[in-house]
Amino acid sequence: MKNILVLGGTRFFGQKLVELLLEEGHHVTIVTRGKSGNPFGNRVEHITVDRRNKKEFAAKFDGRTFDIVYDNICYSPNEAHAFCDVFNWKIGKLIFTSTLSVYDVDGNVKREEDFDPYHYELQMGNRSDFSYREGKRQAEAVFYKYADFPVVSVRIPIVMGEDDYTRRLHFHVERIAKEEVIGFVNMEAEMSFILATEAANFIKWAGFTDVVNGPYNAQANGKISLANLIKLVEETIGKKAKITFDMDEDNGSPYAIFDSWYMSNEKATKAGYYFSNLDDWLKPLVESIAKGI
Repeated sequence: MKNILVLGGTRFFGQKLVELLLEEGHHVTIVTRGKSGNPFGNRVEHITVDRRNKKEFAAKFDGRTFDIVYDNICYSPNEAHAFCDVFNWKIGKLIFTSTLSVYDVDGNVKREEDFDPYHYELQMGNRSDFSYREGKRQAEAVFYKYADFPVVSVRIPIVMGEDDYTRRLHFHVERIAKEEVIGFVNMEAEMSFILATEAANFIKWAGFTDVVNGPYNAQANGKISLANLIKLVEETIGKKAKITFDMDEDNGSPYAIFDSWYMSNEKATKAGYYFSNLDDWLKPLVESIAKGI
């Protein structure tokens, strides 16, 4: 049994991660600000604190040690640096949930070496000081510079799932069903995705395997163009999508990108993880979402 801390474990793939850990009998502590509730009840230890208040955050973990920490909600270099100050020499390993967003959108397949956090110029600041992309880049760079424990940064693309609170795939299904316009920039652009259950599985796996340091891309095998994604939804709904390239704040697709944006998962595959195939689960997921509208 491992002693495990999870920051960001109360919804979507974070919640699925905690469920997996509990099923295996580990002692799990979750950290929340007290606003999202605790879906696990007394099956977990629940610590309420805002990690951005470093003094209170440190006090909550004074004298505590953990075998593995999963951090799904670090978005700035200041948060990463405070984490290192609190947990250096106190944890066995950190799995930091990073993102495809650390890579440029330029049409080329992205491999881990395309963003090097070890030599990235640091700029300290809070969440509000950076875009999501830059905040994650800086957080990775801080962890690899200041952590005295092994760090694995898991770079995931957009996560899909029937219970996705962002409802990005739902947006397309619902608007096509209602015959509402969807705005795009380039429908030939290709994207990669990961299912929420697989994101949770991979993140858990990264904590328990011999993978000890560095970034790892995690995505389902395969990619899909936005045109083919819309075609799949059209076939499921039985209606033709109304597409515009005059995109605005109301009609803009959450997947609207200028060029292809996807990764290679070869490094993780060589390390022993076997990913699902996008073609095997995307259509059933769309069908399931369509039934609920």
